[in-house]
Amino acid sequence: AIVRIDMSEYQEKHTVARLIGAPPGYVGYEEGGQLTEAVRRRPYCIILFDEIEKAHAEVFNVFLQILDDGRLTDGQGRTVDFKNAVIIMTSNLGSQWIQQYGATDYPRMQAEVMETLRESFKPEFLNRVDEIVIYRALPLEKIKEIVIIQLQSLKVRLAEKGIDLEVTDKAREYLAREGYDPAYGARPLRRALQRKIQDPLALMLLEGKFAPGDLVQVDISMSGDSLVIKKKG
Repeated sequence: AIVRIDMSEYQEKHTVARLIGAPPGYVGYEEGGQLTEAVRRRPYCIILFDEIEKAHAEVFNVFLQILDDGRLTDGQGRTVDFKNAVIIMTSNLGSQWIQQYGATDYPRMQAEVMETLRESFKPEFLNRVDEIVIYRALPLEKIKEIVIIQLQSLKVRLAEKGIDLEVTDKAREYLAREGYDPAYGARPLRRALQRKIQDPLALMLLEGKFAPGDLVQVDISMSGDSLVIKKKG
């Protein structure tokens, strides 16, 4: 099981109670914590703390106990064992260095990112992290591969309606360019697919322009600045 926790929701001191559960006498005491309850029920899991740098300092004190002792005491006084859990933390800290030096000077990029981490996190926290992996920025060619993967899920949904989808190579390249941002990687790609294909296609389906058995083709326009969705054959 994967437990994903968005750390942007834990920027205030009082949000620690949401992780481990409220103490006796407080609202939500019976519910348990978002983190502790998930691990208590499924101790063999992967825990993803997304954008860890956004968490409040008090939240990091919770992490220190988990990373050091492999256990955590929840709001009800129960000990939750984390020794069978794999913890992954993501961060955007130092992304400017990845964008600036990632493709040309990896050693310098790595050094700058590590310095940014040391400036942002306490030594006792970094010393408890087993490994820090710095990813290169996604090149455009990799974005094209992600386009193919994300289009596959759309094809599956259309196939359930008896409709086949064909996206030309030029259309996929156009989507990759539209959804590519060196600073944000593949994040804008989902929005580009939604805006350029999914929304127009949904409207055309509602208007009855396609029926079961149809082959829908997505191609680039003659001007090359937009996509054309049409019935093929």
